[in-house]
Amino acid sequence: MTPVDIGDGLHVATSTWGTEGPAVVFLHGSGPGASGPSNFAAPAERIAAKGYRCITLDTMGYGDSSRVDRDHGLDWVSECAAKTLEQLGIQEYVLVGNSHGGAQAIRIALEHPDRVRGLLLMAPGGLEERDVYMEMRGVRSMLRCIYGPEGITLAGMMKVFGKQLYSPQDIDPALVERRFEVAMTQSTRTFRTLAVTNQRERLGELTCPVLGLWGANDQFCPPSGALHLATGCTDVEVVVYGRCGHWVMVEQADAFVEQALRFLGKLGT
Repeated sequence: MTPVDIGDGLHVATSTWGTEGPAVVFLHGSGPGASGPSNFAAPAERIAAKGYRCITLDTMGYGDSSRVDRDHGLDWVSECAAKTLEQLGIQEYVLVGNSHGGAQAIRIALEHPDRVRGLLLMAPGGLEERDVYMEMRGVRSMLRCIYGPEGITLAGMMKVFGKQLYSPQDIDPALVERRFEVAMTQSTRTFRTLAVTNQRERLGELTCPVLGLWGANDQFCPPSGALHLATGCTDVEVVVYGRCGHWVMVEQADAFVEQALRFLGKLGT
């Protein structure tokens, strides 16, 4: 892990696989204890082996990034990510984002279209109104885990992770335990203010190619978002996997890497 100073006494934690080649940047979701490596270490390593520089970022307030007593709105955390890449001297990159990380990827591409060469979005957030997400079983489970009378517990996190995948028995208990330890360092204000506005009406403004991947059994971001991507973006391809939940990169690990490499090749990177 390497911390990157982005000013004002703040740092964003980064992890890197590969030292040369086009930059591929991974942005993780918003579950308690989440981090770049915990979501993306396995595919990042495999993609880096094909000649890419793969970098994961810990969203501000997550992983090993700074803890700040302030609201963590989408604009701010996305700009922190963009500043991190600027500090690293990376002028162009492909963004890979899942869930809240997907919403960040879209926002960065909208604000910095000259830097983003492509978007690989796995069940990105920010494509529905808030009420739609609040009805999702996975989201309700996560909210109970965070705001329940006992606060975040390991048992509560296991229940949340049981809804991440189509087959809950495939969850790695060691991963949940590591994320629980990180979650104990996080403020509920971070979770409460990590608001994501509906960006669906702005999809047509994206100037880069987009590849969307979605699990048909996603319990966090409704699969209807796949159609929003397909109809809203100008240069887009969307793939929906059956018997798959919120984590395509875990449940469809080989297919995810194959799709990512095909997409990167299409971009000429």
